[in-house]
Amino acid sequence: MTMPTTQCPWRMQVHHIQQETPDVWTLSLFCHDHYSYQAGQYALVSIRNSADTLRAYTISSTPGVSPFITLTIRRIDEGVGSQWLTGEVKRGDYIWLSDAQGDFICEDKTTDRFLLLAAGCGVTPIMSMRRWLAKNRPQADVQVIYNVRSPKDVIFAEEWKNYPVTLVAEVTNQPGFIEGRLTREILAAVPDIASRTVMTCGPAPYMDAVEENVKALGVTQFFKEKFFTPVAEAATSGLKFTTLTPAREFYSPVGTTLLEALESNKVPVNAACRAGVCGCCKTRVVSGEYTVNSTMTLTEREIAEGYVLACSCHPQGDLVLA
Repeated sequence: MTMPTTQCPWRMQVHHIQQETPDVWTLSLFCHDHYSYQAGQYALVSIRNSADTLRAYTISSTPGVSPFITLTIRRIDEGVGSQWLTGEVKRGDYIWLSDAQGDFICEDKTTDRFLLLAAGCGVTPIMSMRRWLAKNRPQADVQVIYNVRSPKDVIFAEEWKNYPVTLVAEVTNQPGFIEGRLTREILAAVPDIASRTVMTCGPAPYMDAVEENVKALGVTQFFKEKFFTPVAEAATSGLKFTTLTPAREFYSPVGTTLLEALESNKVPVNAACRAGVCGCCKTRVVSGEYTVNSTMTLTEREIAEGYVLACSCHPQGDLVLA
């Protein structure tokens, strides 16, 4: 089987698939070579083993603990990647992954006092790190708060029985859960919260609320991961963008990336890593001033022709796009 793209050089075989919740599955993958990663990182997956469609997923397994490389994926309506991985891929199939990426990790944190917070599928890097801490820093004081819609939506439900965890469900009458949403009162009940390193993953509004509340409680070491980049409302003034094919004009506030400008105006663009790594959001700028903080995956010729990675392009004025 030929590698679909140099960005995803790791061929892995699906060993088995486990359903976690009504809409979440874990794919356990066997890699014939040593695949190096850190707890909390993510990888790009070549969807349908194609070079044109890449999607980023957290590696939910833990190095040195898990026997397989695992991806835990929520099936999303109209989700090209999740529909394929959770509905069509079967045991024995091969899929291709990139090198592990991302700096949302606990291994580089010197503290032994953590508060890990997750909502929904944001629990995947949190569980990966929780296992790592249990194995490599058994002396660590680790508190976990996990928010879900209902008890049936708890991912890794059986495994959480191995670790202390506070479960918060929006709707429940089941023992063992706090009913409602995460509040400052729940956070304030965490012993010595101000002295802890706080790490959180989940939807953007959830993480914003966590950040506001823990900082109000004196937390200074705060780290968050993002599964999805929130799309801003389309602007009616600011920087002007003109696309030549098809002809169109739209605006975006000063300070946004080119990717944010495109997405907020519903201009079609592929985006996976959103970190200037995968190359999915390659876009050609015909004219205008801009700066970039990544040209990874772009050739010298492409750069000379005005191609940029939209997620890493910072417009300095009006732009004309091909």
